[in-house]
Amino acid sequence: MNLFIWIVSGALIGWVAFEYLDLSHDRGRSASLVIGATGGVIGGMVLAPLLGVGTTAAGAVSGIALLIATCAAAALLVIGNYVYNIWRI
Repeated sequence: MNLFIWIVSGALIGWVAFEYLDLSHDRGRSASLVIGATGGVIGGMVLAPLLGVGTTAAGAVSGIALLIATCAAAALLVIGNYVYNIWRI
């Protein structure tokens, strides 16, 4: 269940970045959703355990891990936008 929540939260951040922040209109909505979802999974599955954040019960959702996944998705979107703008020049 956590994996699904991380994917959805990352995709939601990708959608917000595309619609409201004008971060990646040239790249496209689907690319923003995929990059955001990937960042959410990396943040939830890799960064949260590295930082010692876990759930107390199996299958439970940790708010701090969700926050880390969301921040990782946002960071990956910013990095993706930066790389896309460099390659476009």
